[in-house]
Amino acid sequence: MNTPKRTTNRLRKPAALAVAAAALLTVGPLTAQAVAAEGPRVRAATSGVSRAEARVDAFLQEYRRATLGAGDRTPAQVRARFLAPELNERLDGWARLHGADPVFRAQDAPSSWSLRYEGSGAGHSTVVVTERWTSGATADIWYSVRLSDLTVNDLKGPPE
Repeated sequence: MNTPKRTTNRLRKPAALAVAAAALLTVGPLTAQAVAAEGPRVRAATSGVSRAEARVDAFLQEYRRATLGAGDRTPAQVRARFLAPELNERLDGWARLHGADPVFRAQDAPSSWSLRYEGSGAGHSTVVVTERWTSGATADIWYSVRLSDLTVNDLKGPPE
């Protein structure tokens, strides 16, 4: 009678330890500059990421680094790269009126955010960004992304 061979977890434990060690090495020291460079994003539980979500996330990562002085570009340069010129003008007006960062809609950068794809239609996708601050405060910002060139052409608070 053939009895099944018993397998051991000899290979699983070292592999798991190697993965854990690599994750720790990747994280590195938690300085403000390291956090700014790595970014604070938190993915919503989805099976995949849309191109619009990826574009908004890339914009937020780079913009946050720029606002913290850790990027290669200024916040204005990042906005010019990702946002439609008309939106940039509206954001400048919003900043003058409210005295806050027009993208984050606050005095400072959020500590993290999550993205949620809301759908597409008429050549645009809508992505909702939930910003989170260390105080526990949150804010939802709705982004409209033109699908032809992945330019962000609108952002605002939730629809009323």
